[in-house]
Amino acid sequence: MALTRSMMRRAAVAWQKGAGNRIPTTRVVNTAMNDNCPILISPSLVSLDLPEIWPTNSTTHDFPLTCKCSDEQTAAIIDGKSIADEIMLRISCEVRRMKESIGKVPGLAVILVGQRRDSQTYVRNKIKACEEAGIKSLITELPDNCEDDEVLNALSRFNKEPSVHGILVQLPLPQHLNVGKILDLLSLEKDVDGFHPLNMGNLAMRGREPLFIPCTPKGCIELLIRSGLEIMGKKAVVIGRSNIVGLPTSLLLQRHHATVSIVHAFTRNPEQITCEADIVVAAAGVPNLVRGNWLKPGAVVIDVGTNPIEVVLDLPIIFAYCW
Repeated sequence: MALTRSMMRRAAVAWQKGAGNRIPTTRVVNTAMNDNCPILISPSLVSLDLPEIWPTNSTTHDFPLTCKCSDEQTAAIIDGKSIADEIMLRISCEVRRMKESIGKVPGLAVILVGQRRDSQTYVRNKIKACEEAGIKSLITELPDNCEDDEVLNALSRFNKEPSVHGILVQLPLPQHLNVGKILDLLSLEKDVDGFHPLNMGNLAMRGREPLFIPCTPKGCIELLIRSGLEIMGKKAVVIGRSNIVGLPTSLLLQRHHATVSIVHAFTRNPEQITCEADIVVAAAGVPNLVRGNWLKPGAVVIDVGTNPIEVVLDLPIIFAYCW
């Protein structure tokens, strides 16, 4: 949802300003607007992930459970779906007004490299969100063994295309690609994922504002604020330190005046640190890493990981994804 709002801002700016060897596969996704579009009065947006170097067999049993947390209590679930639906409806209304008033439709371009199932799922969900909001989508798909130049060429075309107001390079990329070089080329004003070094740098600096903020971390903050949960003065623990989720999430929590600790693969006694947290954001990509005895009563937990797991039923073992 943060992504779609950022795209509309980029489209408005563009309107105010006047607007390789291997051929990648590019698809255009058509969108349609819903006529039933009431105006919602709600606050504006506020300021997969994969395992980094956690051992593949990491579980909570790898660490001594010395935390003295109390017994289990009934948990309250943050209704993220209703929050997302509210934001989506508001954004679709704004997209429609933009189309009617200035004749512009926001355009999102996505560059997807390889056949990672998690990346394909993320891209599919993003395109679906664009369709619901009335945003035009373009997808360029490249094979796993593509070279830097192929990604850079696709990126250059989207940088120059006036109908494209936001660009997503779906991360992570295959290891042989130069991610830094690719992100450096990305137009700063179209970096709706907020991963350009200047956007990330401004996010880390006091008194500076990035043009865009990484969407998943921004969504975590949005969930907390819209659920009426206090961040200022709270102890927060972020599990994971990737550039995609962990690092920007910790920076955003600091901007909202939380006292932030980061737990990673080399952290000793992570359960002791996590047990003191009022807010826990799990972004390590390891299923079953955090258990109830890692958490103190009343702690708020947001899990942003997506993990393939085995599901054992009466039928043969199947695989599923858990969030």
